[in-house]
Amino acid sequence: MLVPTCDRPAELAVTLAGLAGQADPAFRVVVSDQSAGSPAWEHPAAAAMVRVLEAQGRPVTLLQHLPRRGLAEHRQFLLDQSTAAKCLFLDDDVWLEPGALERLSRALDELGCGFVGMAPQGLSYLDDRRPEQTAGFEAWNGPVQAERIRPGAPEFERWPLHNAANLSHLSADLSLGPGEWLPYRVAWLGGCVLYRREALNGAGGFSFWPNLPVEHAGEDVVAQWQVMERHGAAGILPSGAVHLESPTTVTERRVEAYDVVLGEPSTGHAGPSAAVD
Repeated sequence: MLVPTCDRPAELAVTLAGLAGQADPAFRVVVSDQSAGSPAWEHPAAAAMVRVLEAQGRPVTLLQHLPRRGLAEHRQFLLDQSTAAKCLFLDDDVWLEPGALERLSRALDELGCGFVGMAPQGLSYLDDRRPEQTAGFEAWNGPVQAERIRPGAPEFERWPLHNAANLSHLSADLSLGPGEWLPYRVAWLGGCVLYRREALNGAGGFSFWPNLPVEHAGEDVVAQWQVMERHGAAGILPSGAVHLESPTTVTERRVEAYDVVLGEPSTGHAGPSAAVD
């Protein structure tokens, strides 16, 4: 479990509480903090959750990673700490429901693709249905295939699926039974993504970070597109990830990573980490 955090002590506590509520598979946690002041894990609530995880037999590594060199560099630093066959990048404003990790792990094993993920849902939007944003939903029927996603391609237009509470509405409409899950096609995933570490490293991980200015967004998009071109990927319904809907700490979005790294034109949408819009 790789958790980057910055100036979010309360949110980190909730995120760690979600991890403490998971059962299988076994995991360890690495938290990397880039806060301007004291690291977030020193907050009493976050510290308590660290103790809970360690009491459960889940090792927790707490690292301060400064100076800040941008989101992509921070993710590469975390990836370099990983030794397991699977690594979950979990943002510091996402709570996982019990059983979510087991569902993700099983899906990755069964699908055999590069990564799977649960797009965090903004539950304040449960009464806000957006059929125009879910119209492009397409389940994977049969094996997950490699895909090349770029701005302007039809596949790119899947991105609004992950806004607001769209996946919660889709899951309810699909009437999935207890324990059932469904893989679907994505443009990318933010917030809660389980990779096969070999696939992510083989595609270069986030090693493109020196090409980016410190202030950028969309580093996940570049890494995921490079994995998807080789191994494919899938979103998982139902999503067991809940967005805490705290204000974003990524306020500077003038530079999209794929503009620089892949030479692709920006479309000016809200950005890959906008789980709620």
